[in-house]
Amino acid sequence: MAKVLDAQVEVFRSRALDTGPYAFVWLDALTQKVREGGRIINVHVLVATAVNANGNREILGLEVTSAEDGAGWPAFLRDLLVRGLSGVQLVISDAHTGLVAAVGATLPGASWQRCRTHYPRNLLTTVPKSAQPWVATLVRTIFDQPTAEQVRTQHAWVIEVLEARYPAACEHLDAAREELLAFAAFPREIWKQIWSNNPQERLNKEIRRRTDVAGIFPDRGSIVRLVGAVLAEQADEWTEARRYMGLDVLVKTRMRVITSDTPQQKPIPQTLTA
Repeated sequence: MAKVLDAQVEVFRSRALDTGPYAFVWLDALTQKVREGGRIINVHVLVATAVNANGNREILGLEVTSAEDGAGWPAFLRDLLVRGLSGVQLVISDAHTGLVAAVGATLPGASWQRCRTHYPRNLLTTVPKSAQPWVATLVRTIFDQPTAEQVRTQHAWVIEVLEARYPAACEHLDAAREELLAFAAFPREIWKQIWSNNPQERLNKEIRRRTDVAGIFPDRGSIVRLVGAVLAEQADEWTEARRYMGLDVLVKTRMRVITSDTPQQKPIPQTLTA
């Protein structure tokens, strides 16, 4: 039974990615315990999902690596490219070690959106505990704005407010400007879908529900077998589900690539980028 399942999972993992372009890609990693060399170690399960040309969510790939940094993410992304990954405009993820550099090296035309859900947790470590609720509320106002211009204006205003009382938080937020506001360059209709890694987190929860039963895996192949089977099952459900994004939005997104270098595009005001 395991051999049959291994063959099915391998076909799923190595299939051609031929339903692109994949404008939006979500990346995440889960830690699992495995027995190797007579001891128990942690390995990282790298998972990639995307929205395909039909507007449906699709699971692109799965890999098990010893660490997230080093060759882990670059090798994973290069494999996706060999299999047909194309047209990526935005990668959404948490700030995993090595991932940002890997995106820059393998997907030079793509922007990176830092998960807006995870980012405040990092930011709040720079302020006293008593001030954390206030700062978190302040940051959330950035994402409540109706237009891209107002999003950037609000971000600049929040930085000004923080500067006097919490300079460390001010510097942290200012440094994260472009990676945190990358979503604003895309149609307003899909901001909630692309400004965080929440869609991937829901998938991770289902994976963990299955892997928690195993606890410690006997080898890496057993991780690929179980997680791959879960992902293949989820992929079938997504194929039958309603579109995750409308085709009209995807058309707008593709047109953005064509017109991004035209003179009509307005530059960001200097007062907001200082």
